[in-house]
Amino acid sequence: MAYTINDDCINCGACIDECPVEAITAGDEKPVIDADTCIDCGACASGCPVDALQEG
Repeated sequence: MAYTINDDCINCGACIDECPVEAITAGDEKPVIDADTCIDCGACASGCPVDALQEG
């Protein structure tokens, strides 16, 4: 199941840089995760400074 980004996101882009499969792109207010591309590795969550990413 793909990761999601909650409202704690500060739109810093750290998760975009961490994603090994480029499933995360910049959005208007926060990054967007493509659920079909996400491999559920958790790299984005471990790189987030405000813990805004969560599984499922």
